[in-house]
Amino acid sequence: MKENWEHYTRNTNGVLASIQLNTSIYLDVEEIEFTYPNIVFVKLKLKEPTETGLLSQNEESDISQVENTLEAELIESNCGVYVGRIISAGNASFLYYLESTHKLQDFLDYAVNEVQGYDISTSHEEDGTWSTYQKLLYPTPKEWQMIENHHVCNKLKEAGSNLELPRIILHKLQFISEYKKRDLIEELTEEGFQINDDLTTEDGYSGFTFERMDTPTYENMDALTLHLIDVLDIYDAKYDGWETSSI
Repeated sequence: MKENWEHYTRNTNGVLASIQLNTSIYLDVEEIEFTYPNIVFVKLKLKEPTETGLLSQNEESDISQVENTLEAELIESNCGVYVGRIISAGNASFLYYLESTHKLQDFLDYAVNEVQGYDISTSHEEDGTWSTYQKLLYPTPKEWQMIENHHVCNKLKEAGSNLELPRIILHKLQFISEYKKRDLIEELTEEGFQINDDLTTEDGYSGFTFERMDTPTYENMDALTLHLIDVLDIYDAKYDGWETSSI
């Protein structure tokens, strides 16, 4: 099974969560949901959480070792798949989908016996539709945009770019309906954007590019793109990413 691991943070009612998951599984859910119909949680109480309840650097290697140990056992027993982890409120929760066989209990017993030095608990329940993976772990469209933002910012930094330096940032959008196109252009112009050429996406949707001078820091691009998603939604359009030069 192909693996593409992503990481992002989520804030729910003031509680911060750091989420790591294999996003590739999303495309295969309909094929494997009946093979592994049980969601399994292995939960550890962190020894040295940060003030926000997340994982500290001091404990990162220990949690990674636990993660690797449990995944190796899962691969050895060939009874399920590891789908992700959640660090929140001083706890680390590892999530797996397993078969409905005796191997499920064997895996839980292994986790309790093998993981030493941690307050550990396990639980499992039927989840034949994989709703926990899709609703609890999988990013929302806005969270996906932040993931993409950080990918672009990381590439700029790797190229030696100073993210604090202002530069022209080019954005793309596509229309769900062009009924409000003129009003959208007026809105973006008022926000200081220059409207550029029309475009047609690979899926055949029409849209256009627009640009403005900004600083491509992680914080600024997250705030700006989430704002644009909300604005474009009002005008029946969909945000489609950004790009800029490395300076």
